[in-house]
Amino acid sequence: MIDRQLTGAAPQTALPKGTIDTQMHMYLPGFPAVTGGPGLPPAPLPTPDMYRQFMAWLGIDRVVITQGNAHQGDNSCLMACLAAMGAQARGVAVIDSQTTDAQMAALSDGGVVGARIMDLPGGAVGLSQLEAVDDRAHAAGWMMAVQFDGSALPDLEPRLSRLKSRWVLDHHGKIFAGATPAHIDVIKRLLDQGNVYFKFAGCYESSSTGGPAYEDIATVARQIAAHAPERIIWGTNWPHNLAKRTEDYPDDRALTDTVLSWLPDGCLQQVLVDTPQDLFRF
Repeated sequence: MIDRQLTGAAPQTALPKGTIDTQMHMYLPGFPAVTGGPGLPPAPLPTPDMYRQFMAWLGIDRVVITQGNAHQGDNSCLMACLAAMGAQARGVAVIDSQTTDAQMAALSDGGVVGARIMDLPGGAVGLSQLEAVDDRAHAAGWMMAVQFDGSALPDLEPRLSRLKSRWVLDHHGKIFAGATPAHIDVIKRLLDQGNVYFKFAGCYESSSTGGPAYEDIATVARQIAAHAPERIIWGTNWPHNLAKRTEDYPDDRALTDTVLSWLPDGCLQQVLVDTPQDLFRF
């Protein structure tokens, strides 16, 4: 069991009307974990009803639900959650080269607007299928959320620069080995292409300095946001699936204020509303 705070004092940062949380996971009963994934998050199951309380607490109006690793390539739970959330939600699903046109159409009809690449332990579809997924996503008018160990960014830049879809470098790039000037230069070059975005979410997953300031992640985030504020999106990463105990669970109010403080002044409307509204087709 884990105690997830869902209500409390609002963040000091007032989120603008229409704010979109672009990174979170959601679950409903009746959808067991699939072999190969990390299993469902600790009880209680983080449901749409719980997330609605969380939205009201932080001031979130719309949401992008990302397919969780627990369900691997079975998007059934994602589709059920999208139906439960209605017009205020969009989805990022798992597809691969074998996903049929009919399956793509059904996902699109259910609110899916993106495909997930997750090249880390527990991920369903990794970089080996990057180009194949890009082909399918581009043909459908979808974006991609791409997550991997960003330590390899300099080596991966040629492949990443050739992607046709609009895509997001997920979770602050997840540069586990620590960001160097070369990593930051790669990210800036990718952003300058015009089809690439950088997501502020899950900073604690790759920080070596830790909270509450996450100063190593903050240093990179500030540079990237100053370079291309129009390419930044933000997500809560609720329900913080790497936390297995209540004492390890982040303070979402403090985390929101900390992460959004890394943006240049005057960027909240663009980062929280305008850019994700366009990218995720709200």
